[in-house]
Amino acid sequence: MNHAIKRVWVALTMLFVVCLGGLSYIQFFNAETLNDNALNKRQLFREFDLPRGAILVDGKPIAESVETDDGQFNYQRKYTDPELYAHLTGYYSLANGTTQLESKLNDWLTGTSSDLLYDRLAAMFTGKQAEGASVELTIDGKLQQAAYDAIPDKSMRATVIVSEPKTGKIRAMVSTPTYDTNELAVHSTTQAAKNAKKISEIDGLSQYVNPAIGNLVAPGSSFKILSTVAALESGKFDMTTPIKNPAKVNLPGTNAPLPNFVEGICSRRSEADLAFIFAQSCNTPFAEISQAVGPEGFADVTERFGFGQQLEIPQSVTPSVFPTNGVTADQLALMAIGQFDNKVTPLQMNMVAMAIANDGVIMKPNMVEKVIAPDLRVIEQPKPEKFSTATTPEVANDLKELMKGPVQSGTAMNAAVPGVDLRVKTGTAQIGKTGLVNSWITGFAPADDPQVAITVTIEQVDYNTGHNTAGAIMKNMVEAVFNK
Repeated sequence: MNHAIKRVWVALTMLFVVCLGGLSYIQFFNAETLNDNALNKRQLFREFDLPRGAILVDGKPIAESVETDDGQFNYQRKYTDPELYAHLTGYYSLANGTTQLESKLNDWLTGTSSDLLYDRLAAMFTGKQAEGASVELTIDGKLQQAAYDAIPDKSMRATVIVSEPKTGKIRAMVSTPTYDTNELAVHSTTQAAKNAKKISEIDGLSQYVNPAIGNLVAPGSSFKILSTVAALESGKFDMTTPIKNPAKVNLPGTNAPLPNFVEGICSRRSEADLAFIFAQSCNTPFAEISQAVGPEGFADVTERFGFGQQLEIPQSVTPSVFPTNGVTADQLALMAIGQFDNKVTPLQMNMVAMAIANDGVIMKPNMVEKVIAPDLRVIEQPKPEKFSTATTPEVANDLKELMKGPVQSGTAMNAAVPGVDLRVKTGTAQIGKTGLVNSWITGFAPADDPQVAITVTIEQVDYNTGHNTAGAIMKNMVEAVFNK
């Protein structure tokens, strides 16, 4: 073999090895990364021609793939009652990808989960088309509808959550404004883009965010549940400790005033116990409490309640924040009443209510009841799982007692339902100097055997609208749960 032929042979051999290596890398080692790449539409195209599993509520599909004859694909994703469930299901779209549960449950819905390996092998040998699994949610359809109906103005930035404190199951999760997910699931990419633009122009709405788990807002006085837990755990306060309650104090180390709510009755007592302070949601005593507890005490309590922790329900929950590193005394006082850089999701405050209802234990919030294979066998059924021990049963029982006050004689009297022992805490967080507030109410019922934890949030409204509406929504939901 002359040198020229030898060099060509070596070059061809090397090229062959490089091509074989590259092909092996793409097909085996990097296949998953390439399939998951948002720019890779081939995987999405293949999936669009498969019968995707359904998302079910009460055994009925709220998202399913139906056969279509539009000439592009064999199946079209269809959403039932989309405004009720848009923030939960998200959408499955050729033009816009997948979001929310459609994304998080994708392995089950497409049948690519390892739980469905047998089904895929059976389909391969029988020649049948592989199908995805269906996922039944923990959502109660009637409560979901009641929550949606309870929001009087669908342009409000409002969220309602109902959960079971003993199991962590989410029974309702609704936010407004909402949208029709069918408009983003159309096969026409041109039409989908037009529809997406229209949806993006709705004030207060993002097609990518579930407000119940994605919006971080100041909790206002609803956070006083946690501040009171911190006070009791510190050993420096108990249920009978008299605490100074002036109409106004200067924030520690400053001349900036911290007043009590001028329209309330806090001014009737210059010194009060926790029962009065909690029921009337007085602010000034918490300046003293914040200094006694200190940033380390708050950091410990908030972490146990779930702040700063990543949670999958299976949607990804944005971690709530209570920054304590480098905070000044005046900032800590503001955070103790749910202001400054204290930011939470509605689900976080629902977890706070769950903890108090469940003797200090938070069960992991969950939205999946069971996963059902195409042959109807149940392949997964999550069991209730403990998330954390947030506080002691003794402190939780003290908070249960305190949360009676707002309903009986305090800031939540408009939420009272005859015959139901409801325990709550309200909150109003001022938004800068805009004159607008975030309104909150979170609690549970009945007190002796809590069946539900309910949280209502209304963002960026005037005080009267927010306070009155949040209480009315809570009342409607309690009536819906207990058929009153």
